[in-house]
Amino acid sequence: MQTEQKAMTATLARYVEMESPSGAAEPIATLVSAIAKDFSAIGGQVRLHRLKDHGPALQVDFPGPRRSPRLLLLGHVDTVYPLGTLRTMPWREKTGKLSGPGVFDMKAGIVQALFALRALLAEGPLRCSVRLFLVPDEEIGSPASQPLTEKLAMKADAVLVLEPAAGVEGACKTSRKGVGRYTLRVTGRASHAGLDFERGASAIVEAAHQVEAIHALCQPEKGLTLNPGLITGGTRPNVVAEQAEIVVDLRFFSAAQAKRADAALHRLRPHDPRCSLELTGGVERWAFERSPATVRLYRVAQKAARGIGVGVGVGAGFELAEKAVGGGSDGNLTAALGIPTLDGLGGVGDGAHAPHEFVFARELPRRAALLAGLISALATGEGLVRG
Repeated sequence: MQTEQKAMTATLARYVEMESPSGAAEPIATLVSAIAKDFSAIGGQVRLHRLKDHGPALQVDFPGPRRSPRLLLLGHVDTVYPLGTLRTMPWREKTGKLSGPGVFDMKAGIVQALFALRALLAEGPLRCSVRLFLVPDEEIGSPASQPLTEKLAMKADAVLVLEPAAGVEGACKTSRKGVGRYTLRVTGRASHAGLDFERGASAIVEAAHQVEAIHALCQPEKGLTLNPGLITGGTRPNVVAEQAEIVVDLRFFSAAQAKRADAALHRLRPHDPRCSLELTGGVERWAFERSPATVRLYRVAQKAARGIGVGVGVGAGFELAEKAVGGGSDGNLTAALGIPTLDGLGGVGDGAHAPHEFVFARELPRRAALLAGLISALATGEGLVRG
């Protein structure tokens, strides 16, 4: 794989320079077409899934022997950056780092999968069935693609998520926080701020009390956080606000935490009895909890990492760490279904969703080799409990 680093970098540059923000259907379709062509060139059977109001989801199948293990490689093509970001955040190669919008999260993971599969196929037919599935809406919660992801995951013996590795040391992600989104609407009583101030009941003041109550539910030391990240309200400075709205981001490490937080949010009551509250929303992605099945996959990946040469004639590989992380991914969806899932097999770098986003160029071939080694090991059934 080391001899492929230049080609991998060129492919990654091509993908990064095709901007693909969530919700931009045509740009995403352009990128998906390019990716589909690349995977088709190595023998993949391409299928596009049309999703309303979104770009297409890409499915690529590499059939294996009958009754062989079935692996799902999972990822996404969308990024958080708006169209035009390349003007201020262009593709760059500097001091061993590759930079650009979406390079780390998660176009490097797609490139690594392409070259890993190409290397395996160069040695002969695959010994297991491999399916790649890339969705166009992961960064906005996978509203259109979730049913498809879950349907395909139910047909797999294991899911390998091509999302970025955890930290610059390249750790796998063996657990992720779940994600919830709630909107608390506050209704007060409007009045003239100068003539009838006392007759009004400010929804904004009430919202301030509710923010304090929501914050009091946090237990960051246990991984439970509730962030009132967006507040809107009022109409004019001289009107006592009749309406206000708080959007809350919930993060949790277990289903029990989520259920307790949900119950507590539903128990919120107005501080001012003249105001009323309406709560909507709920859990979007359940927590990806560290399970025995995930640990088995991680141990196989660890073994594969140790077997990767780091230079000519050098047989010693590297130690692959594991981490729990706060962000969610579509791996949460598959893990919640009970499908063995291992995340963080993508690029190694830093700066997801930030202007300094980058991956280490030297890690592209090593991570591709890791993925190839992991697929080879799982093809034998190692680490899998077949359903």
